[in-house]
Amino acid sequence: MELSINGAKHQVDVEADTPLLWVLRDELGMVGTKYGCGLAQCGACTVLIDGQATRACVTPVESVAGAEIMTIEAITEDAVGQKVVEAWVSNQVPQCGYCQSGQVMAATALLKQNARPTDEDIAGAMVNLCRCGTYNAIAAAVRQAASA
Repeated sequence: MELSINGAKHQVDVEADTPLLWVLRDELGMVGTKYGCGLAQCGACTVLIDGQATRACVTPVESVAGAEIMTIEAITEDAVGQKVVEAWVSNQVPQCGYCQSGQVMAATALLKQNARPTDEDIAGAMVNLCRCGTYNAIAAAVRQAASA
């Protein structure tokens, strides 16, 4: 199966129902996308599939063949993603950092779809879980990235 990930083509020999997360991490060594719950609840595994925030832990790899997949490893190559990362650093968002790759991917997807989100838009889109509770800093960083 051929996958387009971060602008490069990758051939993988896996079962069609293998979760994308495991292909990224175990087959391709892209470990920036994290395993959290395995149930699409926490968002640690969020990647962009054709620009949409998607939970990789429950996404069968066969469903994304032919799609453009972006992971945290390439986020700064995207102009919006670069602004998000700069805002994350400026606002010192991470504490433990485990969920942050998924948070950055979700924020990038939001800002690619809505360049000027309201606080309500941010709250509706930024639903990934953060055990450290950095939600205020996350919202501030999204607002900063939107205004950049």
